[in-house]
Amino acid sequence: MSTLHVNGHEHTVDVAPDTPILWALRDTLGMTGTKFGCGAALCGACTVHLDGQAIRSCVTPILVAQGKQITTTEATTDGSDKVGAIVHAAWVKYDVAQCGYCQSDQIISATAFLKSLPRGRQPTVVDAETGRARFHEISSSAYVFQQSSVAPLANTLRLYVQISKIAP
Repeated sequence: MSTLHVNGHEHTVDVAPDTPILWALRDTLGMTGTKFGCGAALCGACTVHLDGQAIRSCVTPILVAQGKQITTTEATTDGSDKVGAIVHAAWVKYDVAQCGYCQSDQIISATAFLKSLPRGRQPTVVDAETGRARFHEISSSAYVFQQSSVAPLANTLRLYVQISKIAP
């Protein structure tokens, strides 16, 4: 038995300590917003925050998460992650999504990116490109970086700043 702290709630799971966080979330807790993609930490579909850092849950065992806070994409839709909720709203407003499968990764990675910026600093498109590299190629196959323009992400970042003055 292990205790996981997910989106501000404590959960007891009966899985082996080497079970990837992804499977504890999806199979045991029924939280299916975090997706399985490649199983090798390459695609990012399984990204969650572990104490605020974007990590790949498909290769990270629950043992590593003991005593730490896991934040999933569900926190961006239920409002428990204020920054994530703003990013999610901007994603919808500016039609950033393409097929949708990797959107949970993109939103959770963008949220970690925004939270990593110095307090009071407005994000720029250059920051977005830097953030993309810093967070394991956040959207390497996604619309916002595949197209010649990064306008949708820039709009998302601008909306974030406009809607909220909360410190990242």
